[in-house]
Amino acid sequence: MAEPAMKLRLRFAKTGRAVYISHLDLMRTMQRAFLRADYPLKYSEGFNPHPVISILLPLGVGCESECELMDFQLTQPADLAALPERLTAALPEGIRAVEVYEGGRRVKELKWLRVTGYLEYDGRDIPALCAPLRDFFAQRSIVIQKKTKRGLGEGDIAPAIREIAFAPAGDCLRLDACVSAQEPTLNPEHLTAALRQLSPELAPDFAAFFRREVYDAGMRVFR
Repeated sequence: MAEPAMKLRLRFAKTGRAVYISHLDLMRTMQRAFLRADYPLKYSEGFNPHPVISILLPLGVGCESECELMDFQLTQPADLAALPERLTAALPEGIRAVEVYEGGRRVKELKWLRVTGYLEYDGRDIPALCAPLRDFFAQRSIVIQKKTKRGLGEGDIAPAIREIAFAPAGDCLRLDACVSAQEPTLNPEHLTAALRQLSPELAPDFAAFFRREVYDAGMRVFR
């Protein structure tokens, strides 16, 4: 009888030019990298078998991250200490395997996401924007229009913001926030969307976000 497939979790980073790889293309990229690194992935059964892999919190195009998590299974034992380096060598620039471990916590326990944002304002007094931005996001209700599976809908994003802070960072403004990762899900881009919709004088000309860490409901690092 064949041994059961190893159930593993990979933490990886996606930065630089790799941020423009879509979720579906990232899944294909990962599959090819495992093949090139000689790590046999388990495939599903049936008429259309596919690798049994899943990314816990799909990342939007244009966002960087150092805390992406992916579940996968191998059909044979592997040296988990050596896997990150071998897999990174088979991945394109900007995608780096950080660590691999067995098991992992249940996905439903993932609750909070730590993000950093860099907001650019052309010709604006950056330090003077911090106070009004803090006041805006301190509101008890921030109702915006956003895309849903059924089309456009309204939602209050204020309850999904655990904390948020602003500080000058050279020629731009740095945003540091902890937002709900799921139930409800708050895409960091909803923060700038709220400004554009409700307070356009505070909306940045450009914004970029970086995922820093993921936590459970008790703010313990989620792995």
